[in-house]
Amino acid sequence: MAANGYQPNGVSRPLRPGIYAPIPSFFLPGSEDLDIPTFEAHVARLAGAGVGPLVAGSMGEALHLSHSERVKLIHAARKALDTAGFSHIPIIAGTGAGSTRETIELTNEAAAAGADYAIVIASGYFAGAWANNRTALKAFWVEVSEKSPIPVMIYNYPGASGGIDLDSDLITELARDCPNICGVKLTCGNVGKLTRIADSIASPSFASQHPRKSPHAPFLVLGGYADFLVPSAYASGHGAITGLANLFPLRFSFCYDKFTDPAAYIQNAIARLFQLSEASKKDPSLLPEAQRLQGIIARADYTIAKASIAGTKYLLERLNGYGGVPRRPLPPIDSAAAQALWEHSDVQEGIKLEQESTRSLKSSR
Repeated sequence: MAANGYQPNGVSRPLRPGIYAPIPSFFLPGSEDLDIPTFEAHVARLAGAGVGPLVAGSMGEALHLSHSERVKLIHAARKALDTAGFSHIPIIAGTGAGSTRETIELTNEAAAAGADYAIVIASGYFAGAWANNRTALKAFWVEVSEKSPIPVMIYNYPGASGGIDLDSDLITELARDCPNICGVKLTCGNVGKLTRIADSIASPSFASQHPRKSPHAPFLVLGGYADFLVPSAYASGHGAITGLANLFPLRFSFCYDKFTDPAAYIQNAIARLFQLSEASKKDPSLLPEAQRLQGIIARADYTIAKASIAGTKYLLERLNGYGGVPRRPLPPIDSAAAQALWEHSDVQEGIKLEQESTRSLKSSR
């Protein structure tokens, strides 16, 4: 069984700052069975662009997946990464469920399937009974992290958890008290919250006073959108897990298996923005370009996020020839809305930016 960032074969896959994508679950037309070949190709394509995978998250329609389907996707992601030469890239798996018991069960299954890290959201079904119960909320992540064989990340997404929104005090308290918690994804979009948590974690005393259970799993403070990567970098944040990263890079022709270091050939515009933001802290002359990219990406993120999973899958289909539709009861995006999304200036500017990144990469090789 995988444990604390290690796999049975002894390969260590540290959790590093950067850009991660919640991978969509692709379904075969008609049957709605998992389309594993498309999933594997997408995971490998993103890895080749410097983007790590999060399997069975919100974008992956985890709520619509059985336990066995989540396991199949984790196996498929690991196979795709290893085959393409990315055995060093970790897999984050969504293991949130209705109860604490099932969440722990899913987390153990994910670890056994090869997940390196778990990300856990609070169940919103009974949010009315426990959304404001600080003791119960803390107890949930304490128990899950203590019983998990792999490090656990907190997933704070009020929109998918019945309005449950952890404040910065509670998240920081969990970071201090739970050595097997390895970070937080803030899909609440609260930049002030990110700043407060990141500042606490960045304190020189944090690592010495609150060491992690695994040295490969530091506490990362990640945004849930790509629209505040520059401010996040300057507030000691660590990147983002963002659905927008699925749409880039655009289709390109060179082979993934020729490379072993994603940082050396970043193609994804969002990963490029993250690297540029980090570099600008040492070289301020890079900041204007980072700000330019941030503006374009922020507008694209805002517009595409409103179209949700169906819109993202439509754009994947339009850009790369695959994507399909969500699993029922989620409806596909209707044709008029789809065309409006495609023609939106924010979307087109984002595509233009990614094409710019592609041309820049090819000309540098």
